[in-house]
Parts: sequence; C-alpha cells; structure tokens
Amino acid sequence: MTFPVVGMVGGGQLARMTHEAGIPLGIRFKLLSDTRQDSAAQVVSDVVVGDYRDLETLRAFAQGCDVVTFDHEHVPAEHLRALEADGVVIRPGVEALLHAQDKGVMRERLRAAGVPCPRHRIVADPADVERFAEEGDGFPVVLKTVRGGYDGKGVWVVRDAAEAAEPFRAGVPVLAEEKVDFARELAANVVRSPHGQAVAYPVVESIQVNGVCDTVIAPAPGLSDELSGQAQEMALKIAAELGVVGHLAVELFETRDGRLLVNELAMRPHNSGHWTQDGAVTSQFANHVRAVLDLPLGDPRPRATWTVMTNVLGGDFPDMYTAYLHCMARDPALKIHMYGKDVKPGRKVGHVNTYGDDLADVRERGRHAADYLRGTITE
Repeated sequence: MTFPVVGMVGGGQLARMTHEAGIPLGIRFKLLSDTRQDSAAQVVSDVVVGDYRDLETLRAFAQGCDVVTFDHEHVPAEHLRALEADGVVIRPGVEALLHAQDKGVMRERLRAAGVPCPRHRIVADPADVERFAEEGDGFPVVLKTVRGGYDGKGVWVVRDAAEAAEPFRAGVPVLAEEKVDFARELAANVVRSPHGQAVAYPVVESIQVNGVCDTVIAPAPGLSDELSGQAQEMALKIAAELGVVGHLAVELFETRDGRLLVNELAMRPHNSGHWTQDGAVTSQFANHVRAVLDLPLGDPRPRATWTVMTNVLGGDFPDMYTAYLHCMARDPALKIHMYGKDVKPGRKVGHVNTYGDDLADVRERGRHAADYLRGTITE
C-alpha cells in the first residue's frame, strides 16, 4: 500500500506544523513554496519553488498529489477551478475557499444563511462611507479591503470621510462594517471531512495587540455553556453551509449585550488553534490532515483544565536559542514552537504553549517565556 501525498500550497509556519502532524501517520508532503528559506521548506523534503499565482506552476505541482490543500487563501480562484477541471482534488474546494478569499462574498453568504454579522455593505468612495455611517450609529466605522489583509493589514478604523480615502488607494473593493462594541474576541475552531463528519474544539478567547493575535486562552474564561454551544453550532453550520473540508476558524465578537457576531473566516489551520498542539487530544493540524484525506477525525477534547498559547514576536534580540536555557529550566512543562524565521521586530516567529489548573499561573508562564524569548525581559 502506498501512503498518500498531500500537496501543500504555501510554505509558511502553518504548512510546517501541518507537515509535522502528518509525520507519525506516514503521510508524505509535497510543498509549493516561494523560496527554499520559507518556514515549511526548511523541513519538507519534497519542495517545489514557484509562484502560486501561475497556473502552469500549479498544474505541474499538483501532479503526483493525492490531494492539494493550503496554508493561505491567496491562490486565484480561476486557477483552482482549472485544477478541479483537470481532476485535481482540492480541499477545501474553490467554492468554499472563495468565502475566505473575499470578505464581501463571505458577508453576503453568511447573511443569506442567517448567521449574525456586523452591519455591512460594499462602499464606492469616501462619500459612500459617510452615507454608510449615517445609516447606522455614525462614525467610527471599520473599512476592509475585500481581498488580502491579515494581522491588522487591510483594515482601517476611520473617524470621518477624510480618513476614509486610504483604503480606496489599493484599487480593490472596500467593505464597510459597523464598529462593534464588543467585550472580547472569541474563536470557534471546527474540522469537517468530505463525508460530513465534523468535530468542534472548545471555544477560545483571542487577545489582540495592535491588530496581531497575542494570546489565546482555551477554553474562553467565563463563557457560559449557552454561548459556547451557540459559537460551536454556528461554526459547524458555516462549515456545512459552505462545504468546507478541513479546518475552519470562525473569529467572533462577543458583544457587551451578550450576542455573537462573526468577524472573519479562515479555511486552514489558524493561530487561534495553535494551543491544540499540546492542549488537545488531537491537534488542529492533525485533524486537518485527516480531513483532507477523508480519514476519521480525532478527538478534539482538551487535555488540561487550561491551555494558553502566547505568540512569540521578534524584537531586537535575534538569537532566541540562547534563551532556551532559562525558559526550559524555569518551566519544564513549557512547550516552545519556533518557525525557523529570521527575527524581525513585530514578526511572528513562534509561539509557546502552557497548561495547568491555575489560569493566572498558566498565563504568567506563557507571558514570561514569550517576553524572555523576545528579549524584553532578562530575568
């Protein structure tokens, strides 16, 4: 029996960690990467260096792959349709992935499905932004380019029409949304297989700093069973409605009046699910591999009372390896995950997972390790 080959488009840390999850299963990976220095290209043996925006490159890459999946949403939809017409198995398929590629399409599909979202519409120019604001509660409003953008990029909070000019310079449609008065941000992570089996992880709290995910707490502290169940049901409904195969992250606002609104979708492993590497029976990466191969999905239940994922950002101290001695000696239960990236200020270069029964202690251990690795503390 020949073990299958999973083709992964994109060479970032998500591909790196998905490959790691497939190793114990004997799954072979083939990678389409921008460069040999990319995070996943450093560890995957079968690497094709090429441009994912070129159809012929994609066609050549797909040869010999049993299934093709992604660590980002940026492959042009027309190329994915051409691959599907060629008989290539793509998971998630192009019709599902489109809703992670285009925020306008995503909003309209969710609205039609009865999924609660912020008030929104596509706007034509700054004057139209002003009209959108007047239709609701006024400024400020949130503007997003419908394609591209992550970690706060492609998103603006504007206080008047004059500030609304910048997003239109990108030359792509702009989505206006109400600025939600939220108490906190949550994420519901689910995985769905081609034959419809699905699993839901505990709902987590996601804490952002300057538009970048800083800390994820699993499960979300103080979240009622009712809201937790609503979030999981919402994510499972979206996965089924859109025909998602693989991992789906549904980023949510918990409003101050106790409602849940969908913020963003990601159809791939996601930062809000990194805690599952050490905190769940089956990680998001392992379940994504299982799903795209249509294998039975693994148990998503948590292993510990609390698991906290803290992102490690680059600072002015590039040699993070020297910090391992202190971090590992101070906390033998600490789990460090580094991505093989050059250290640049503010860049995600890794994360740490901590777990235990005392949430305050678990959070402090994660914060200390991330800050020590970055070099912002020295003791």
